[in-house]
Amino acid sequence: MGCDVAAVVAVPTPPSAGLPVTLLKRAATAAVGIPLFVWIVMGAPRALFVLLVVALSGIAAWELLRMVERAGRRGYSRVGVVGAVAVTASFAMPGLPGVTAFVLALAVATVLSVPVWTGDAAALEPVSTTMLAIVYVGWLLGHGVAFETRSDGAALVLFLVGTTWAGESAAYAVGSLVGRHQLAPAVSPHKTVEGAVGQLAVSTIVAAALGAWLLPHWSMSTAIVAGVMLGIVGQIGDLVESVIKRSLGAKDTGGLIPGHGGVLDRLDGLMFNAPALFYYASWVGGRG
Repeated sequence: MGCDVAAVVAVPTPPSAGLPVTLLKRAATAAVGIPLFVWIVMGAPRALFVLLVVALSGIAAWELLRMVERAGRRGYSRVGVVGAVAVTASFAMPGLPGVTAFVLALAVATVLSVPVWTGDAAALEPVSTTMLAIVYVGWLLGHGVAFETRSDGAALVLFLVGTTWAGESAAYAVGSLVGRHQLAPAVSPHKTVEGAVGQLAVSTIVAAALGAWLLPHWSMSTAIVAGVMLGIVGQIGDLVESVIKRSLGAKDTGGLIPGHGGVLDRLDGLMFNAPALFYYASWVGGRG
């Protein structure tokens, strides 16, 4: 009995050979991806950034529905991917009031109607999983596009991504090196309290630095509060994806990004942080 308890409480230690290889892959991906992403956000035409987010939405929704299928469960993959892409893209049309609400309603009605067209009497599972892809991926990620409707949108996107990914990298490094206490063992056995504290601390520090550089109209306290918020909310987003993967018996959502897994694995924190920062910035407004 004592051995069983110890096995549950102990945090598995990553193989010593695996950690450097993973870190090397992550560093290589960052070396290529970060400059390209900064150019797309700051230097490229707005349409290219919108297309990037919409494409990521489609890939992430496809990865999610593929996980569902590999687990032996059902989903309407094509409807889910098209619905997620449409909802994300709708955020790029602020000149049409209510367009996002209309597209989301249309997507939901379409998913609910599929069993009627196909004569599928046992449709609760595929309807639910397809709806999850549209709302979880399409709607949450659409807030990334919504930043482009603001005059400081490009700066906010860099602030969002820089703070989130710096915090996540810190959580991975700290958790791998000194993590001893499990954060949420039932959901994600490898995530540690030490890693969570590291993510919160680094998110706050990076937010303060990026705020002073990218958002000079914000006070230091406004940027710090945003960093604390992103450090907490991003971890919730990460754990939410862990719940989905664990319930489907999957380790990663895919292998498209070296060192990170799938697109959904890389966007899980951002999908929660994007709406959080968008509404926070809208609330702060010019008072920052």
